[in-house]
Amino acid sequence: MPHCNLTNADTDSLTQQSLSDGEEQLDRLQQAELTRNMRMSLWRAGAVQAWLEVVMGMPMYLRACSENVKSGKVLLGLTDEDLELGLGITHPIHRRKLRLAIEDYRRAEGDQKLSKASELDHHWVATSWLSDVGLPQYSQTFQTHLVDGRVLNSLGHRDLEQFLNISDQNHQTSLLLGIQLLQIVSFDREALQARRAKCEHQNWDPLVWTSHRVIKWIKDIDLKEFADNLQGKGIHGALLALDPSFDTDALAKALGIPTNKHMLHQHLYEEMKSLSILHRSTAQNSEVYSSTSLLAVNRFSEDRVKTFSKSPLRFRRNSQFVERGQSFQSSCSSLPREARVQAIPRAKGSPVHTYKSVEITNI
Repeated sequence: MPHCNLTNADTDSLTQQSLSDGEEQLDRLQQAELTRNMRMSLWRAGAVQAWLEVVMGMPMYLRACSENVKSGKVLLGLTDEDLELGLGITHPIHRRKLRLAIEDYRRAEGDQKLSKASELDHHWVATSWLSDVGLPQYSQTFQTHLVDGRVLNSLGHRDLEQFLNISDQNHQTSLLLGIQLLQIVSFDREALQARRAKCEHQNWDPLVWTSHRVIKWIKDIDLKEFADNLQGKGIHGALLALDPSFDTDALAKALGIPTNKHMLHQHLYEEMKSLSILHRSTAQNSEVYSSTSLLAVNRFSEDRVKTFSKSPLRFRRNSQFVERGQSFQSSCSSLPREARVQAIPRAKGSPVHTYKSVEITNI
């Protein structure tokens, strides 16, 4: 077997090259960190490249950027056409991601700070967030499209189906209500985690429950033999609290409880009723609820719980899940761009209740 003999000069050369690569990477990371607190208009070419590669996670466009964008001022002035023709970004969601980020930094040129959505990178969205809403099967799709917090805030029914190939209406509903929960907490990940921690071991604040917490609740109410049926179904707290069509019938169907098990249906009905009281109590007594989230109380009002059926033992068998996707689509659209990018909950109420189907025109 032949041996490769390296001279001292060769070894020194390799060591120097390794150190050079390491120093370059370190410099890139340091410059990327600086961009988080520096106005974009002050960036030099190195900072632009570091931001694109490290912060945005888009190294595939680094070469075109280094050849064409030499400062933050140039970056601030780029249009959608510039991104496509000048930088070769033909992927519509990738282009949207950059455009929304630039718009965010453009507003930050004044007195505003970057939106909290800017702190949610696409790795967090594709792993943690999708797991929380109970749809981890779409992780690779979200990774491929580089969906971060800003892009997440811009998605509507049309985007989910056209760009992310998510055609299941129930999954669309779950994702959009998961996004609405982020809007309710102003995309503040730490605040959301703090609220979830407080209700991890007690039935409190169900609006913020993850899909895992919902499954735990199902086990706690002695329906553990059906709990695993919720895996991959997208059943989370915001869906329970904010979707008017998701009632006892819908949850029983998702759990796979046979329609002839009337006493199990009644048991689930009573437990959902108790949960609704806890939700209403949380909303009325906690200062962390905004006027947007208070609207969710209407979803779990006493009258609405009673409208599940005249008798807890009398359930609609087949119509509920058909109506569910239709009712959500007719009342919730993607948010107007101005509101979406700012990621600020509306004071007058949730988009679930205020927008009409004719407004679903997100591009």
